[in-house]
Amino acid sequence: MAASLSVVGCTQTGKQDALKLKKLPGEQKPMNIVFILSDDHRYNFMGFLDVVPWLETPNMDRMAREGAYMHNAFVTTSLSSPSRASILTGMYSHTHQVVDNSAPLPAGLTFFPEYLQAAGYRTAFFGKWHMGNDSGDPQPGFDHWEGFRGQGEYYNPRLNTNGEWIQYQDSTYVTDLITEHALNFIKEQQQADKPFMVYLSHKGVHDNFSAAKRHAGSYADKEIVLPPSFHTPTYGIKQLPTIDPKTGKAAAHEEYYGDQMMPDWVKNQRESWHGVDYAYHGRPWDVQVRRYCETLRSVDESIGAVLDYLKEQGLDQNTMVIYMGDNGFAWGEHGLIDKRQFYEESVRVPMLVYCPAVFKGGLTVEKMVQNVDIAPTLLACAGLDKPAQMVGYSFLPLLRGEDVEWRDKIFYEYYWEHEFPQTPTMHGVRTDDYKYIRYHGIWDTNEFYDLKNDPNEMTNQIGNPAFQEIIKGLDGELYDWLEATGGMYIPLKRTVRPHGDHRNIGYY
Repeated sequence: MAASLSVVGCTQTGKQDALKLKKLPGEQKPMNIVFILSDDHRYNFMGFLDVVPWLETPNMDRMAREGAYMHNAFVTTSLSSPSRASILTGMYSHTHQVVDNSAPLPAGLTFFPEYLQAAGYRTAFFGKWHMGNDSGDPQPGFDHWEGFRGQGEYYNPRLNTNGEWIQYQDSTYVTDLITEHALNFIKEQQQADKPFMVYLSHKGVHDNFSAAKRHAGSYADKEIVLPPSFHTPTYGIKQLPTIDPKTGKAAAHEEYYGDQMMPDWVKNQRESWHGVDYAYHGRPWDVQVRRYCETLRSVDESIGAVLDYLKEQGLDQNTMVIYMGDNGFAWGEHGLIDKRQFYEESVRVPMLVYCPAVFKGGLTVEKMVQNVDIAPTLLACAGLDKPAQMVGYSFLPLLRGEDVEWRDKIFYEYYWEHEFPQTPTMHGVRTDDYKYIRYHGIWDTNEFYDLKNDPNEMTNQIGNPAFQEIIKGLDGELYDWLEATGGMYIPLKRTVRPHGDHRNIGYY
């Protein structure tokens, strides 16, 4: 049963009471937990998927082989801070109200590590917080804290360690550093014989991509394969050659390609710093893809270091390890880079799970899971039911192969940002077969895709008469979701740095 008292908006005394969640029946000894989060890692840039033939991720491959690959993992908002808040709270963006990368944390939010602390866990955070009041200072729910401010640095980082700032030197690489410190924390918990939860949050693979020295330049000569939608959007009236049946000679006629139209904002963004034609203010986007993949290699090595240590110490049998990205990333699809959109490469994330005590390895889970499911799942690992405010579900039953009711659709939201105005406010819904995207505040076309027959989202079917009933039904379900979850408003926030430069020069 869910806890009867919602944490949001309650008093401090009420909050402490709410942290005392009920134990789930029949659970064994609480599992240790290692949650590994990367930044901007798209869902299919992993070696075992063979999308990038030369990309090496042996430890992600190992997790998929010895654990579970969550094939359909999504975020509810494809942006760092909102997604991270959803991971920690189990709530939608419009509910926790961390709607962009600068919105402050509202009072009354409770993070899942706080429940683990109340259940006797020792908890620790290492790395990138990047959410709300992002000062680098320790945040609620963690007994041990090592975090950096904002985006931090790849080399020679400055870390806040339990309230004290420490500056690292001598070409210290941040991925290696926080991985080593996370393993040291696990060693300390072994001696104390207490269950632990480690939240290892990497800077990689966020721009400005900077690989470890041992990997820098390793992919410099590799060929980039363009995605199928690289040269879209397709617009309007096209002139096509035809044969005149009377004369047998070629003639021209006009044909309307409206069902292939992409929104105007996509074309405009293609020509901005979030598009391939002016990527990151003119940096060659293909060079950035190679550097991105080189930077990913150290994140993969971090996963391997964790798995190796757990196995060496005999902790692997009773430790839940989850790896995921905080959002996806476009590398040329629809001519775009970055995230924020509701296209597949943006909203889908890599997610791998390892825990021999729960399931046998080599599992692929096809059900749709989301970032809001992380908190309920990790609480279930501790034998705890989820609190009432969490909208996600534990996916432990899916890993165990149990026949349980599960969602048949996911919902999406993104809210326009003053400093990144290329992408409009949007809401959307996705099933296994279809995707519907509805834009707000702009005069532009909405989008609908037949995912089974068009997985690359090349043909917008929003005007196709054959799909109108389905589109109408999905539109209704989208509004039903917003109404039922308190999302029928635009969460405005104060603009701290107003400016008129829509190319966003100087703003990352």
